Amino acid sequence: MNDDPELPALYTSLCNAAAETVRVVRGVRDDPAVLGAATPSAEWDLRTVVNHLILWTAHNFALRAEGDAVPAEWYERDFTAEPGWADAYAEQVDKALAAWSEPAVWEREMPMGDSVVPAAAIAGMVLVEYALHGWEAARGSGGSYRLDEATSAAVLDQVEQWAEMFRRYDGFAASVPIPDDAPAFDRALALSGRKV
Repeated sequence: MNDDPELPALYTSLCNAAAETVRVVRGVRDDPAVLGAATPSAEWDLRTVVNHLILWTAHNFALRAEGDAVPAEWYERDFTAEPGWADAYAEQVDKALAAWSEPAVWEREMPMGDSVVPAAAIAGMVLVEYALHGWEAARGSGGSYRLDEATSAAVLDQVEQWAEMFRRYDGFAASVPIPDDAPAFDRALALSGRKV
């Protein structure tokens, strides 16, 4: 919950989506057969989705608040091969959110590729990562993914902002048709090229 008037509303959405994603990841059985399961992402099995979440929404997100980023060799690291990886993910997410609870972090500009962007842009993209890949992890492990209406609306807003950039770098597929009155999270999934 965001009770600090100096923090943007986006921080509350991050906390909510992070909590749901951590719940999903903690529910994934540490079993090679389970981790090898298919997900809604045609190219990624459950292990790949979970490793992506651990790298980008925990470690890299925490380091971004410090003006740093994960080392390139971590891109190939299999976090799920390490003992206690689900609990370690939860702890690292807590560290990341604590780092981003400092209002000064939100006032910075942060590198992205060859340019710099406001911290809120990085936070918005991480919100998308939590929600979309958290949903993939839930589907791949036979579970569900639930966000409240306000968080779902924030996810949709960020997907709308970043969809074309993500598509340019093959992060999103072409959007999937969906009724305009569908729930916000379903529309976010569809706009990102994911079939509900």
